[in-house]
Parts: sequence; structure tokens; C-alpha cells
Amino acid sequence: MNPVYSIIVPCYNEEAVLGETHKRLTKVMTDMGESYEIVYVNDGSRDETGNILRKLAAEDDHVRAIMFARNAGHQMAVTAGLDYASGDAVVIIDADLQDPPELIPQMAEKWKDGAQVVAAQRNKRAGETAFKKITASAYYKLLNWLTGGMVPRDTGDFRLVDRRVADVIRGMPEHNRFLRGMFASVGFRQESIRYDRDKRFAGETHYPLKKMLKLAADGVFSFSKKPLKAITAVGLLLLLAGGLGLLALLILLLCGRHGGLWWMAALNGALTGTVLTALGILGEYVGRIYDESRGRPLYIVADALGFDEEQ
Repeated sequence: MNPVYSIIVPCYNEEAVLGETHKRLTKVMTDMGESYEIVYVNDGSRDETGNILRKLAAEDDHVRAIMFARNAGHQMAVTAGLDYASGDAVVIIDADLQDPPELIPQMAEKWKDGAQVVAAQRNKRAGETAFKKITASAYYKLLNWLTGGMVPRDTGDFRLVDRRVADVIRGMPEHNRFLRGMFASVGFRQESIRYDRDKRFAGETHYPLKKMLKLAADGVFSFSKKPLKAITAVGLLLLLAGGLGLLALLILLLCGRHGGLWWMAALNGALTGTVLTALGILGEYVGRIYDESRGRPLYIVADALGFDEEQ
């Protein structure tokens, strides 16, 4: 019999926090008094995370552990959790305890009242640098503009989704995944709760600037064609500017004055920069088409513990 709740916990080098994470999740779910499973996904960790998960799976019948053969990234770890989870409602939460498990009952109440996606929206972001807070705010403003406000601001992957929604997401096989955008794009009845995000319980962040930029690019290029349209707009503006510049040079020449080649050099530089930028944006989209056309698996599982044999 399938559990009522599946809790998906992606893990990458989380040995310092996993014990506390499991303790708090277990207390919350036990207090709720309904059947549940906790699906941990070891995303190719290089510390003791894998051994800790094997021990938890052996000691706790509620624990399921998916072991990746190599690191595939946070979004793929969540995707694997969605593929393996069997609950009527699925909760996605990181292992670092920045998102408090104690909010799950509040999410569950909204689900029982008819909400099919319940996202957690941050009021404050404790333990994060001013640089990260400023760039995150700027990014969400840009994403909202590009996608027409489809993705709520200050909303991460911490959410509860109905089984029907989870199954729809499972049917989306794209490789460059931006799950918070995918959940927002499918529709259904969506609600949110507000909370103050805590700092990491222990250890260091596993989302450095490079990974953050990759996730940001996935969000933009996967859900908006405005960058492509911007190329046309900028090209037309520069074409107009170039035409006016040539007209001005012609007038100066007719008046017996030589404008020199400086204006031409400036216009040429602007046009060259525009062409290269356009090629770069086009390359992003073409590269994503190439990723999809190869048909490679999204992730590779080396071992799966705690599941039924037919899983």
C-alpha cells in the first residue's frame, strides 16, 4: 500500500547534518500520524553520506535511499526522487535544514483543503551573504519579467505537490531542468506559505556561484523566448543608429567637412558585439536542443535501498 506522504531529500556531502535532518523529519512525520516514506537521494557524495544513508535504510523501514553512480546535480537528484516516490503527496526539502521540516504539516493542511502545489516562499534568508541576497533578488525580478510572473519570487524547491502534479513532471524529460519553473508552468491549484529561512545547520553550501549561474540560466532559457526577441530589437536599434550615422557623415561630407572614421569604427564595434552576443544566445538554445536530441539518461542509479523489488 502506498504511503500518504513521500519526502524527497537530495543529498550531496551532507554527513555533518544528515543525523539531525533525519531526526527532525521523523519527529514531524510521526507526529502527523499518517503513513510516510523518506526518499534520500545520494548525489554522488564523496564523504560518508552514502554510508550514513545505508545505515538509516537498514534501521528505519520508512527510509528509501537512491545512490547515484556519479554526481548529477541537485535538480536531477530531485527528479530521481520524484521517479521513485510513491506517496499521494510529495514533499521536496533539502538536507541542510535551511528549510524547516516543521512546516510540512502546514503544507499538508493546504493540500487537504484542495491545493495541488504548495510552495514555501521566503520572508528572510538567514546565513546568506549580502551578495547572494542582492543577486537572488535581482534574478527573480529578471525571471519574473522574462516569464510574465510565472515563477513566484523568493520561492525555491521546498514545496509539497500532489501525486497528479508529480506524475506530470515525471513526464517531462528535458535535461536542463529548472523544477520550480516546471512546477509553476503546469498549472493546477497553486498556493504558498511564508516563512523565514534558517542558516545551514552544519557544513558548507553546495551551491557555489558557478552552479547558481547554471541554475539561473536554466530558468531563463527554459521558460522564456524573450532573449531571442531582444536580439531582433537590439539589431534594429543598431541598424537605425548605423543608418543615422551614415546619413550624418554624408551631410558632413556634402558640407565640405570630413567626419573621419571614428564614427564608423564605433558603429562597427557595436554591430560586431551585437552579432557575437546574438550568436551566444542562439548557441544556448541550440546547445539545449542538442542535449535533448542525444537521449541520454537524466541520471544513473548505482543502488536503490528500501524499495519493493518491483520498484
